[in-house]
Amino acid sequence: MGPASGRGRARMSPFCHARAVLLLLLAMAMVMAAEQGGEKSCDLVGDKDKESKTEKDLLKKLGPLMGARFHTDVVSGTENYTYEFRVCREVSSALAESGVVQTNGKTQKKTVIGRINETQIINGSDWILLIYKGGDSYGSHCLYEKRKALIMISCNRKARNDSFTMAWEERNKEQECFYLFEMDSSVACPPEDSHLSIGSILLITFSSVIAVYIVGGFLYQRLVVGAKGMEQFPHFAFWQDLGNLVADGCDFVCRSKPRNAPAAYRGVGDDQLALALPAPSQQGCSAQLHEAGAGSSLPAACLFLAAA
Repeated sequence: MGPASGRGRARMSPFCHARAVLLLLLAMAMVMAAEQGGEKSCDLVGDKDKESKTEKDLLKKLGPLMGARFHTDVVSGTENYTYEFRVCREVSSALAESGVVQTNGKTQKKTVIGRINETQIINGSDWILLIYKGGDSYGSHCLYEKRKALIMISCNRKARNDSFTMAWEERNKEQECFYLFEMDSSVACPPEDSHLSIGSILLITFSSVIAVYIVGGFLYQRLVVGAKGMEQFPHFAFWQDLGNLVADGCDFVCRSKPRNAPAAYRGVGDDQLALALPAPSQQGCSAQLHEAGAGSSLPAACLFLAAA
């Protein structure tokens, strides 16, 4: 039994080794499939260890746009084209590293304008310029050089995803031809200044003091003094008097009509006129009448006395 069992173990040993190798190959295949299954991202121009930190930071700033797709339709004469664009993602897995793809509306031919494995990025105060190089070569323009896409992303805090448009194509020179696209996005905007102005600080402070005064005074009047109703309001009598004084001041300053209307006009009666004049004697009036003669004028008091 001993030698036989030893020979059995010797025959099983190659099988175990083969199974171990098979499992190792299967694990490697799974790792490679997982790596290929993940979406590719932008690869900046230059060696990996010499890439610009500024460009890396700008790519992180574009992170909110990396899950979206943008497209625009362009009509040129009898031709119409559709341009599709993704930020640091492949437009189509069938077109390797494709960042911007042109589709001919008639022939449905697809042309890669720029690839994400040759990316450059530049920024300004309120814009970001994303450049995809390494597109398909021109057929008869620009000395057959490879196409290049320039995407100008401008600051707009209220932008929507339909703002992607094609500005123009430069292909009438021998070198450095390009396609220029434009779009708006909030990712290109500078950080907002969150500092409060002096007026805002004073307003917040004043509002806080008023709130503490009302709430604290209300609790004190209710819990300590035992006031009820409107008396719970702090310094209720003072504010009531102040309101009355303000109302009186407004009434005095703002009213256009006088407060007391003048008395109505009344004529002077004969009895009042007689009382206002000196009262001459009967003998005096008779003497004046005798001296003046007929047709002469007499004092009003004498005339009133004669009429009486």
